[in-house]
Order: sequence, then C-alpha cells, then structure tokens
Amino acid sequence: MSASLTCTSLSFTWPDGTTVFDGLDIAFGPGRTGLVGVNGSGKSTLLKLLAGELTPADGSVKAAGEIGCLPQNVTLDTTLRVDQALGIAERRAALHAIEAGDVAEEHFETVGDDWDVEERALVTLGELGLGHIGLDRTVGEVSGGESVLLRLAALLLRRPDVLLLDEPTNNLDLYARRRLYQAVASWPGVLVVVSHDRELLDLVDQIAELHSGEVTWYGGNFSAYEEALAVEQEAAERMVRVAEADVRKQKRELADAQVKLARRKRYGQKMWDSKREPKIVMGARKRAAQESAGKHRIMHEERLAEARERLDEAAEAVRDDDEIRVDLPFTAVPPGRQVLTLEQLDMVHHARVEGILDLRGPERIALVGRNGAGKTTLLRTVAGELAPLAGSATVHVPVRFLPQRLDVLDDDRTVAENVARFAPGATNNRIRARLARFLFRGGRADQKAGTLSGGERFRAALAALMLAEPAPQLLLLDEPTNNLDMASVRQLTSALESYEGALIVASHDLPFLESVGITRWLLMEGGELKETTPEALADPA
Repeated sequence: MSASLTCTSLSFTWPDGTTVFDGLDIAFGPGRTGLVGVNGSGKSTLLKLLAGELTPADGSVKAAGEIGCLPQNVTLDTTLRVDQALGIAERRAALHAIEAGDVAEEHFETVGDDWDVEERALVTLGELGLGHIGLDRTVGEVSGGESVLLRLAALLLRRPDVLLLDEPTNNLDLYARRRLYQAVASWPGVLVVVSHDRELLDLVDQIAELHSGEVTWYGGNFSAYEEALAVEQEAAERMVRVAEADVRKQKRELADAQVKLARRKRYGQKMWDSKREPKIVMGARKRAAQESAGKHRIMHEERLAEARERLDEAAEAVRDDDEIRVDLPFTAVPPGRQVLTLEQLDMVHHARVEGILDLRGPERIALVGRNGAGKTTLLRTVAGELAPLAGSATVHVPVRFLPQRLDVLDDDRTVAENVARFAPGATNNRIRARLARFLFRGGRADQKAGTLSGGERFRAALAALMLAEPAPQLLLLDEPTNNLDMASVRQLTSALESYEGALIVASHDLPFLESVGITRWLLMEGGELKETTPEALADPA
C-alpha cells in the first residue's frame, strides 16, 4: 500500500472561538505538494493537525505510513551530541561495541539490519553540506541554519513515508537553501511543504491552495499555479465587467419602467378628473393599472436584485491583492550623487570592509552571504546603531533601516500614530491619505501596531520609514521577505518600485532580489566584502 495522508470532515477551532477548518476533506498521495495561502489561512495549523501535534474538534486524520515533520521553529538541545540529534547514538554505540569484540546479544538487537548506519549518517550530512560536522560534536557548536539541516538529516535517516516541512528555508542562508532544495527534489515518498520560498515551490509536483478554509488543487509547480491563477483572475474580472454592465442595464430598465408608470398614472388621473367614462369603469381600470404597475415594478426590481447578486458573486471570485502604489519624489537621488562611503571599516564580530567602497546615485545593492557572515552588522553600522572599531562609514543622505525584528514600531500606538512619529510635521489628513496607499484605509489606520498580522506589521513599518521626514534617500532592509506571504512580497516589490532612492538589502531570496532591480551584488564572506554576480551565487559550492 502506497503512503498517503487523508483528512475527512476535519474541523478545528482555537480556544478563543476562531474557526480555522469546518468539515475539510483533503488527501495527499505520493509526490511533492506545495501548500500555499496568505498569512493566517491555516497552513501551519493544518500541518500540525497532519503531524498529530494538534487534535481536531471533529473529523479524522489517517496516515498510511510513518510521518516525519520539520517544524517552522527548530529547537534542539545544545548539549546533545550530533549522533543523538540524528537519533542514531544507540545503534552507533552498539556497532562500536561489536567492532571492539563485545558480542552481547543486546548489541545485535539494537543494530538490527542497520549495519551501515554510521556511513549513511555521514553521507546524509555530506549531502546537506554538513560534512564538516563530526558525529561526536555537540549541537551547541553548529549555527542556527545548520541545526535546521541537522533536524532534516535526522528525518532523512529515519526514512519516513510522509515528510512534512513547515517554512523550512526560513533563516537558512543561500548555501543551506541549495542543500535543502536538493533533498526535496530527490524525495521519493509523500512530501507536503508549507513555504513562501518561490524556488522551493518550483520543485513541487502540485500546489494545494488554502483559502477560506477550503483547498483548491493546481497541477504543476508554483510558476504553473501563478499562470493558472492569472487565467482564473482574468476570467473573474471579465465576469465582474459583464455583471456590472447587467446591473447598469437593469437600473436603466427600472428607471424607464418607472417613467412609463408615472405617465400612465398621470393619464389615468386626468381621465378620472375629466370623468369621460362611467365611474365604475374608471375604478376598475385604475385598479387594473395599479396591479399591472406593481407587478411591472416588482419584476424590474427583482431583475436588478438578481443582477446585483451576480455582481457580488463575480466580485468575490476576484482576489483582493492590492499593490502598494505611492509617489515618493523626495526619495529621488540624482545619478552620481555620493550616498555612502565605507573606508577601511573594521566592525564588531570581526567584520570588515577593505579599502574604500562608494555607493553613488540610486544604486540598488544586494548584500548576500552565509548566516553569521556580518551582513546585519554592516547594515547596523551604516545605520549608526553600531560604532565602527576602526575606519568610517559615512552616510551623505537621509537614511532609514528596517531590521528583521520590525521593532521600529511602538506596539501601543496605532499605525497612523507610528507614522506620525517619523513625520511630525505632516498633518493627520496627509498621513491617512498616504497610509491608504499602503493599504491601511479608513479604520485600519487606527489599529494598534501590536494587533497587526506579520504582513500588516511589515507594511506598517515600511510605511513609517518610507513616509518619514526627511524622506530617506538610502533605505537599508535586513531579510525583508522572511515570514512574508507571496501577496506581501508582491506588495513590498511594488512599494520599492515607487522608491527612487538608493537601496541596500540583505537577503537570501534570489528571486526577490532580482525582482527589485538590483544593480550591484556584494558578497560578505570570511568577514570581508567583495563584488560578485547572481550567476556566481546561483550554484554556490
């Protein structure tokens, strides 16, 4: 029997009463499935239900085969040895005992048929780029990204029939991502991955889109899904235009009917007043006319109501995926204008920039490199948050820094109040008008920052920086797409299209970097900054 996962009439509600699923039916068979949806649609919740970490309120989850799960936030005991983290410590110890001449029966029972467990573990670590990590080292000696790959290695060694991955590339650098992509591409069983990583989703066989508690299936990878979605949206928008035309037609016909009925009424009244016919005849005619007029009016009103209902249904099929479109003329930097100068810069955490590095005009620089290489240190030094140990980082224009933590917002203030902190000279009306362009319309601008979703919080923080006074002519972004859904990434891209200043963005997301018009690529490696190309990064060693 082939491996599979099946949910039948699955229902789940959070303790606060929020319903996530109500009677969901879904089945995952052999192959790689990408589970997508906007932030808050329930993707991680569904994965936890599939893994047995959450219990459904109703319905069932049935698995044919063993399940392995890589959670979104991997935490490993730092005192564990690597072989313990991989789950092979006992078999490895028994194997070493047998090799040393101890032929106790329990050792053979522990090893079972897995005589090559140590070799398999070393091969798996090597395939994931962890060949330099010995089995006797402790987890505390590896980086955060390496601990994610270590947890994946443990799953691969277990050989589960079903593999569940929840945002596996979050916090992985470019090099670690490539290793994970290779593991996913070669996975032989059932695989379900929740991710906002476009490159990863382009490796799957099918897309399951979670929307309003229901799942829609699309054959092919994420690129094919986007093409299919574009066709669907085009058809949906066409149906809206047809429905809008029908509503206008029904409104005209209702108005025409009302004019005709009014004329008849005036003619009837005139006949009544002139008493040209017997009173009983005129009374009967008046009642018949009123009855006919009532039916006529009701018919047209019903047609208009039906047309409006069709318009509502058509509008519901069109996705609300607004793009940020703002006019930011004061962020413009003339070509050749000196923006940033780094000279013989020595920073904390052993990061440095040799010689002189100049940034001029509206350049867009991608800052790439392994986790821990010093990218964030460089951004914080340029932003003035960290003092250089030696040398200088001189910014010649207004600068703003958006850190990964998004802690530029005061959680106790509203979105509008947060923006006002950065633009104290702007009127309330002006702030709200500008916020509307960042998709905070009406009452949304009065939401407390602490109540915002991840995507909304990012948008609010971006608005606060881009609408600041003076306008930033150098914008520093640190891993801006981490934890953003696809719609939020598109909104970020559209906002950066409106931005006319210089940009330095640290990111491991190559498709995003390429989408924002990067003009120069800088690699932070071994604590040093050097020029590179996207081609050189596409297949890192």
